[in-house]
Amino acid sequence: MNSGGWAGLTAYVDLSTGDISIKKTDMALFEKYIGGRGVAAHLLSKMISPAIVPLSSENPIIIATGPLTGLSTMSGRHSITAKSPLTGTIFDSTTGGFFGKEMKWAELALLIITGRSEKPVYLKIVGDKDRPEVEIKDAGHLWGLTTSETLNRFDSPALVIGPAGEKQFLSANVCSDYSHFSGRGGIGAVFGSKNLKAIAVKGTTKPAVSRPDDFKRATREALRLLTASPPVSKGLATYGTSVLMNLINYMRVLPVANFRRSHFEKAEQVSGEFISKNYDIKKDPCWNCPVGCNRRLKKWDRWVPVPEYESIWAFGPNMENADMDSIIEANLLCNNYGMDTITIGAALAAKKEIEGDFPLIEEIKRIGDGRGPELQNGSLVYAMGMGRKEASMTVKGMELPAYDPRGIYGQALSYATSTRGGDHLRGYMVSPEIIGKPKLINRLSFADKPALVMLFQNLSAVIDSLVVCKFTSFALTEDEYASLLSAATGIDYTAEDLLRVGGKIYDIEHRFNVEAGFEEEDDDLPERIFDTLPRADFLRAREEYYNLRGWK
Repeated sequence: MNSGGWAGLTAYVDLSTGDISIKKTDMALFEKYIGGRGVAAHLLSKMISPAIVPLSSENPIIIATGPLTGLSTMSGRHSITAKSPLTGTIFDSTTGGFFGKEMKWAELALLIITGRSEKPVYLKIVGDKDRPEVEIKDAGHLWGLTTSETLNRFDSPALVIGPAGEKQFLSANVCSDYSHFSGRGGIGAVFGSKNLKAIAVKGTTKPAVSRPDDFKRATREALRLLTASPPVSKGLATYGTSVLMNLINYMRVLPVANFRRSHFEKAEQVSGEFISKNYDIKKDPCWNCPVGCNRRLKKWDRWVPVPEYESIWAFGPNMENADMDSIIEANLLCNNYGMDTITIGAALAAKKEIEGDFPLIEEIKRIGDGRGPELQNGSLVYAMGMGRKEASMTVKGMELPAYDPRGIYGQALSYATSTRGGDHLRGYMVSPEIIGKPKLINRLSFADKPALVMLFQNLSAVIDSLVVCKFTSFALTEDEYASLLSAATGIDYTAEDLLRVGGKIYDIEHRFNVEAGFEEEDDDLPERIFDTLPRADFLRAREEYYNLRGWK
């Protein structure tokens, strides 16, 4: 029942009653909000009160595909949306690998899960030419297993939680394909609160597009631009995301020692170049990806994930650690427990600042095994418990990632106004301010930044709704996205149309957060950041941003 790029069906699963229904997707909703993050944000805001307790049975899980999922290059992705137990905000995470492609090929645009099972269960979804078969299966034999052990039990792509999700750690994430994670906001804890261990899906029907010739042309142009983009075809394709380490450190915007410094003398020892020289590497690309930034390395006589840039930073420079072997092991442990590396790394950095040194690997094992309750829920819970809130580098309860906003003013404003907390992916201002895409701009000024931040945030919402990889934005503009979307769906979208939709999505998310109790004063940065970032200039930029958004 494919409908010109969009999958034609929505599956509803009530874990409390065991009821399962499959209905035709509301195509008008997808035409209005595109798919993925946009449609899910609209649905979540209509389904629940923003005041609900995130780990209650009232909090739904909405898994969505987009019109380009399983069709275009770099589109093996899916989106998961719920209210975050870590931040209390609306939350979504888009993740690569193969699950999104399989879900789309099973004819599902949406999978909406409500209620709570009395015992551990998993969902099994198998597509056929008419409609998918969805079953609730017993997961007692899977409960207690790590993410990799759980994935080994399935013969099709699956979303799984590890012990952290089962125990409802606020650091818990959802794993797919061994090295792809829906992280940051505690989405794994929402799975755990529902006794939902896994979702396995196998698709059988390749989606159709409305204008095949136009879609082929748009895809060829996208591939040409991706190949012509040095950050994509040279940097990410050669070294993966860890290619950023030396550049970010050289620009002196690499957070070190829990954001107390911005340059790491030993950054070369944890860089992408170092990894490529000192380990056997092989690519492990997502579905239909010509870049292959996801990679594996040979360690302990087996292939294990190469940590992403943010994970290397979290267990490396932010903890003043230059031992790459320990970073690889820390990353693998968190992956298997199902714990977000940025959340755990930030909590450990705060602990090191407050309490001093400790053995990294043993501490991660202690947390993952449930013996570290003071750290499993992130740096804010830990630091407040120690009476040292200033050591938690968070926005709305979510830890800042590996880009120091004191040297990237647009990113500072984007962090503060992110609708899901301290996050770089809501508006990746590192692209124009550091990498120079689409062009290099003055990173140490707030001039013209409010409008540019809004533009990048709106475009980010569109990309998450299509659903395609954010790295495509290093090469593609809203014009190329509009061409791909128009050809897939048969509906003519302009670049301006897409940015307007992105703005509407951001407004929905902001309104949800306001109704959940957030105020303008929560769109702020940790006090430590203002030791060099001019606070008066930041506040003026935030005021201008609010006026541009129409939120005043």
